[in-house]
Amino acid sequence: MMRVGIIGGGAICRYVLERANEEKQQSFTVTSVVVRDVEKYAELAETYDVLLFDDLTQFLRSDIDVVVEAATIEAAREYVPTALTTHDVVVISIGAFNDRHFSTRVYDKAKKYKTRLFVPSGAIGGLDLIQHVAASNTVDEISLVTKKPAHTLTEEKLKEQKVIFEGTASEAVAKYPRNMNVSVALGLAGLGFSKTSVQLIADPTIQKNVHHIEARGDFGKASFEIENEPLKENPKSSYLAAISIVGTLENMNKALIIG
Repeated sequence: MMRVGIIGGGAICRYVLERANEEKQQSFTVTSVVVRDVEKYAELAETYDVLLFDDLTQFLRSDIDVVVEAATIEAAREYVPTALTTHDVVVISIGAFNDRHFSTRVYDKAKKYKTRLFVPSGAIGGLDLIQHVAASNTVDEISLVTKKPAHTLTEEKLKEQKVIFEGTASEAVAKYPRNMNVSVALGLAGLGFSKTSVQLIADPTIQKNVHHIEARGDFGKASFEIENEPLKENPKSSYLAAISIVGTLENMNKALIIG
């Protein structure tokens, strides 16, 4: 069974711990968690029988096979490059990849130390299609329209939906670093951040995030829409993003990989 170490002790960490503890789940177990404040997260050790660390070096030396970053963009930038020197790493805070220095650094680390970097699909799907048509140079346009509940994006009291941003994925993440991870995922899988067009809409009539993606090119046309449920433990996090981490872990060592 694969042993997993998690960076971060928040809602997504707890979701992965819950799934790892399910009796029918036999593909991975969580053995270690690294956080900034061990006392704050002491309950994790008691409830889930994991080792808590506040030191990355000690965490990486613990009994783990793979590292999952489930914290913040800042934590990803701080911890992931070092983690890649010893372990495969799953990164959920993919907004960090909008920083070219970070991207170059982690790619170089993975290549040098022969480790792997996994990026779950997060709050959307269809990235396998996007990746394939981009690799075959048969896609010309990729666009994203994201609608979010108005109160999560603006203090303005809106009566109807309003476009609050229009530009590239790179610009979207720079302006809304905690709201536009989906655009980073599309940029990584497809044409790059500067060639992925993004529109962000504040909508007072909805309660969930809605992502509409379109791709066009010689391959044809593809469009898909995802309406996300929030994670119960933390409504600011996507339930689908948490699910995608578990799916990535469960599929890592399978003999059959689809996509």
